[in-house]
Amino acid sequence: MDVLTTCHLGVHMASTIGSAKAAPRATTKLKPTKRRQFQGRDRWVFLFMVGVPTVLHVLLVWVPTLASILLSFTNWNGIRLTDMDWVGALNYEQILTVFEKDFWQAVINNTTLLVFLFLGPTLFGMFLAYLLDKNLKGSRVYQSVFYTPVVLSLAVVGFMWQSVIYSTDNGLATQLFGGGDSVDWIGNQSFLIPFGDNYGVSKNFVAILVAMAWRHTGYIMVLYLAGMKSVDASLREAAGLDGCNEWQSFRHVIFPTLKPINVVVAVITVIEALRAFDIIYVLNTPRKTEVLSILTTNNLLGEGGGNVGRGSAYATILFVLCLGFVIWYVTNHYKKTQEGAES
Repeated sequence: MDVLTTCHLGVHMASTIGSAKAAPRATTKLKPTKRRQFQGRDRWVFLFMVGVPTVLHVLLVWVPTLASILLSFTNWNGIRLTDMDWVGALNYEQILTVFEKDFWQAVINNTTLLVFLFLGPTLFGMFLAYLLDKNLKGSRVYQSVFYTPVVLSLAVVGFMWQSVIYSTDNGLATQLFGGGDSVDWIGNQSFLIPFGDNYGVSKNFVAILVAMAWRHTGYIMVLYLAGMKSVDASLREAAGLDGCNEWQSFRHVIFPTLKPINVVVAVITVIEALRAFDIIYVLNTPRKTEVLSILTTNNLLGEGGGNVGRGSAYATILFVLCLGFVIWYVTNHYKKTQEGAES
C-alpha cells in the first residue's frame, strides 16, 4: 500500500469519526408508569374492607359521642323523646354547684390515679424490664408471670382481689397485716390523705389503686422491655469501655433511646387513669371512690338516676379531658418531628 492510499484511508477514517461525534445521540424516553388501579372485583373487595370498619367506627363511636354532647344540654329521663327539654348549660351549672362535692371528689380520685400510675407501676415496670433485659436465668418464666394479669380485665381483677386479697376475714392482706382481726379493706371511708374537711384520698381507694397497679405493671414492663431489646449493643459496650457504672449507663445511654416508649407509656397511662371504671364498679363503688366514669353511669342508670342530660354532661367533661390531652400530644409530637426534619 503506498503513502497516498494510506493518507486517503486516514482522511476517510477521520471524517467518519468526526461525523459520528457530530451526530446527535439518540435518546430513549421512558414512559411514565401507570399506577395500578383496582378493577372489577378487587375494587369492591377494597371498598368492603375499608368501608365496613369505617361505618362501624362512626356508628359505634362518633355518633354516640356527638349524641352525648347534644344530650348534655337537655333534661331527659331516657324513655320518651317527647319528654326531652332543652335546658342549655343547666346540667353543667348543677354539676359545679349542686353536685360540687361529688364532682371534685371524682376529679381528685382521677388525678390521684394518674399520679399513682406514673410513679408506681411505670417506675416499677421499667425496673422489672431492666432486670429481665439482662437475660437472667428463667427470664421467660418471669415475663409470663408478670404479664399474666394484663390478659385479665379489670372487672376480673376486682373480683379476684375482693375475694382473695381483701376478704374481710380470710383475705391475704387480712392475714398479713390485720393482726388477727377482721379488716374491711374496701369499706373504710376515712381519708388517708385529707384535702380539707370534705375531700381527700380514702383508704379504700388506695386499696383499689394497689389492685390496679398489679395489672398495669405488667403492661408497662412489656413496653419497656421491647424498647430495651432494640438498644444497639455497641452503645452499651462503648459505655462500659468508658467506665460507666450501671446507673450511668442506664441514664445516659439506655434511657435516652427509650423516648418513643416513654411517649407511648404516657398516653396509655393517662387514658387508663381517665377511663377507670370496671374495678370500682364491680366492688359496688365504695364511698369516696367515685371517678368521673362512675358518676356518668350512676346518673344514667344508678339509684336516683334516669337523668340522661346530667350523665351526658359528665361524659362530655370526660371526653374533653381525653381529647385535650390527645390534641396536646399530637401537636407537640408534630412540632418536634418538624423541627427534627428541618435540622
